[in-house]
Amino acid sequence: MRILVLGGTVFLSKAVAAESVRRGHEVLCAARGTTGAVPDGAELVVVDRDRPGALEVLRGEHFDAVVDVAKMSVNWVREALHVLGDSAPHWTFVSSCSVYQDHSKAGQSVESPTLPPLEDDPSAPFDANRYGSVKVASEHAVLDAVGDRAFVLRAGLITGPGDPSDRFGYWPARMSQGGQVAVPDAPDQAASHVDVRDLAAWIVDSAENRLVGTFDGTGPSEPLSFFLGEIAGAVAPQGTELVRVPLDVLERLRIAPWAGPRSMPLWLTDSHLAMMFRDARPAMAAGLRVRSVGDTARDSLAYEYELGIDRVRRAGLTASEEYELLSAL
Repeated sequence: MRILVLGGTVFLSKAVAAESVRRGHEVLCAARGTTGAVPDGAELVVVDRDRPGALEVLRGEHFDAVVDVAKMSVNWVREALHVLGDSAPHWTFVSSCSVYQDHSKAGQSVESPTLPPLEDDPSAPFDANRYGSVKVASEHAVLDAVGDRAFVLRAGLITGPGDPSDRFGYWPARMSQGGQVAVPDAPDQAASHVDVRDLAAWIVDSAENRLVGTFDGTGPSEPLSFFLGEIAGAVAPQGTELVRVPLDVLERLRIAPWAGPRSMPLWLTDSHLAMMFRDARPAMAAGLRVRSVGDTARDSLAYEYELGIDRVRRAGLTASEEYELLSAL
């Protein structure tokens, strides 16, 4: 197959390109090429999708499958469809579970109500709802243009080597250092993940098998305490103690949920309590295979050491912030 990856230099899109090359496909990556290199064996065509008409360089090319991971631009999505949509037999669009209206209730599916669609607005401040709404508009554009050839993948928490967010990676990095590790005391919260390599393999499988439809792309859920315990079991030295911090203490000390500086990564407030509690069975039945949390933790730790364990991180607590939190108990 000849596969076009719109991206191919960072995290998921790079993993898709690498997996496609590994299977012997001819892979072209359309990207700026400023944030990283494409995998060995793939070809890069330099494209800046912020420039109108940038994808015209690909007009007339034939691809057996197109994979678009456009993060937050329906204009990017529409232009790709305009240039390539008529000729591609299979089209993957990577969306997000952020498209859903209600993250507080468990047991929802791809049929659950989504946010209203929103157009691009570079001047608007980023927030989770705006991100989800732009993804909704992008999904609509894909389904309107290539609906009978479209594989729409609403990804959950993507983990593994190469993750730029630090959300998951914080935990194996911190737990590998041992001692007392502050964790959220959130007995009602579920957690789930999908390793970037497993998601990439499913995307390539779907292109090869012409799988179409809309799916939540994530693995089975389990209690967050179990999830963090599996990470500790994989990477923490003997004697490591996970210290559960009551949620009111986290809130009083202004520890942010989910991600970002001074945060307790993966912890969710009541409004998003079920964000990682979605039904993984349709995706699993359609071919998604996920490795264990522990396996991902070990490989993520190796990546953390490549980057530097003590670096300034995008998510999590610094040593002094964690000490403050433990002292408050």
